Amino acid sequence: MKFSNIQYTRPDISEFQEKFLHLVTLFENADSVDEQDALIRNINDMRMEFMTVCTLANIKYSIDTTDKEFEEEQNYYDANMPVYDSMIHKYYSSIVKSKFRKELEAKWGKQLFDVAEVSLKTFDPVILEDLKRENELRTDYTKLLASAKIFFDGEERNLQGLVPYMESTDREIRKAANEAKWKFFADNADEFDSLYDDMVKVRAGMAKKLGYNNFVQMGYDRMGRTDYNAEMVAKFRKQVEEFIVPVAVRLKQKQQKRLGVESFKYYDQPLDYKSGNAKPHGSSDWIVNCAKNMYSELSPETNEFFNFMLDNEMMDLVNKKGKDTGGYCTFIEKYKAPFIFSNFNGTMGDIEVLTHEAGHAFQAYSSRNFEIPEYFFPTSEACEIHSMSMEFLTWPWMNCFFKDQTEKFKYSHLKGSLIFVPYGVTVDEFQHWVYENPEASPKERNQAWLRIEKKYLPYIDYDKNEFLENGGRWQQQRHIFTSPFYYIDYCLAQICAFQFWKKSIDNREKALEDYLRLCKAGGSLSFLELVKTADLISPFKDNCIESFVGEIDKWLEGFDDLNVN
Repeated sequence: MKFSNIQYTRPDISEFQEKFLHLVTLFENADSVDEQDALIRNINDMRMEFMTVCTLANIKYSIDTTDKEFEEEQNYYDANMPVYDSMIHKYYSSIVKSKFRKELEAKWGKQLFDVAEVSLKTFDPVILEDLKRENELRTDYTKLLASAKIFFDGEERNLQGLVPYMESTDREIRKAANEAKWKFFADNADEFDSLYDDMVKVRAGMAKKLGYNNFVQMGYDRMGRTDYNAEMVAKFRKQVEEFIVPVAVRLKQKQQKRLGVESFKYYDQPLDYKSGNAKPHGSSDWIVNCAKNMYSELSPETNEFFNFMLDNEMMDLVNKKGKDTGGYCTFIEKYKAPFIFSNFNGTMGDIEVLTHEAGHAFQAYSSRNFEIPEYFFPTSEACEIHSMSMEFLTWPWMNCFFKDQTEKFKYSHLKGSLIFVPYGVTVDEFQHWVYENPEASPKERNQAWLRIEKKYLPYIDYDKNEFLENGGRWQQQRHIFTSPFYYIDYCLAQICAFQFWKKSIDNREKALEDYLRLCKAGGSLSFLELVKTADLISPFKDNCIESFVGEIDKWLEGFDDLNVN
């Protein structure tokens, strides 16, 4: 089914609820495992119907946030998803208490029941109105970001449209573009602060109502984390501080030397070379054609997948006015179809986001035939292994996109991936602080950000930009607002992806075998079980980062970065 041919019809939530709860009641009263098994299938069919239209509405709204019809649909789901969640809560409660649980676990796998049990901790009808409010606040944040209308270089631009100027070889243009971006955040700082303040207090209130000490553990439970906790993450952050931050500082010092600037400012950060960053050598259509060739050669499985995406119009890639920021991959359940959303803007980030989101999409395509929705995607830190590893597994085809700038791209990509990790743990530690101190003022939050940032990113110089020097940088990070605690996931996954990078150099055939096995497992296993399935070292093991960071440092040091055109 082509995306343009899929019809959208808003579901009647009351009618859906009546039918759904009737099936759950039949399940609870069933006298045999076969009867319960059949009802699980019926319930999941209903869930996939509902989630399909919800996903369609979300995609259409993110493609054009000025579309009043789908803005109304987004508001409808903001109000009614908590009602839907309450039905899932009832279903989960029934399956975990089933007298045939042992037989159902043997049929569907233990992970379904682990997911159900951790999810049950995070919902009760008492927080229904709070969940609706949280959804409204998320949508308000998305609208605020998408509302950016910044007049620059002769025309109105959104935040994504400024990115090429922020990477300009002309330092004054870089500075002006960065200042224009941060002026938007500074001009709207009170609104961002107010939105976040409301979000934090709503989440802290829900946690208290559900019996948690604070939102931290509730946040972990909502992310479906069943085999690691906040203490293990704190130890991981220490590993990053010890083994990656010193390398990152050296890499930034080399970057300053390459650029030939006496002082290294925040607006110099995005530019790797005096001659300019690597850029794809063609239009968006040309990029897609190169990707088609790349995936046809990578493996038979990726060839089939990418042709499916093209034939069924399952990608919206180019930046345009009114479009939501960023990139994502989602899954249209009824049609077993991944969908990729991005904002191409003519930078090397276009290739990074395409391969990244294609990694997510390939995993969803590989595990599309699971019969239960819980297994279409794993928990988010495992999801990000697929995406970040795909970025590295496609390295042999980067010359298709970058031609004579391929080595520039590889250096920037590997360096950027390593330097990202300290930023990622900054975001994570900040969120822990915020939810451990939910009554903190906006000023206190900003001070906490600066304190944590200094530990992991000691090279940042904000050059007297008042908004940034006062600690406002975190306001650009949408995960902090919309998906609390969804950021350490990128760091944990990056550590796994680095292992795939190393594997692909040592034994490419084994790397691909391990990757395909990981993708086919979908969400049928927990994070650490999936890590084991892919023959990777757990990021929580003390020697994990040490096992590859030396190889990365050696590769980057061996690159003649001062003599690159």
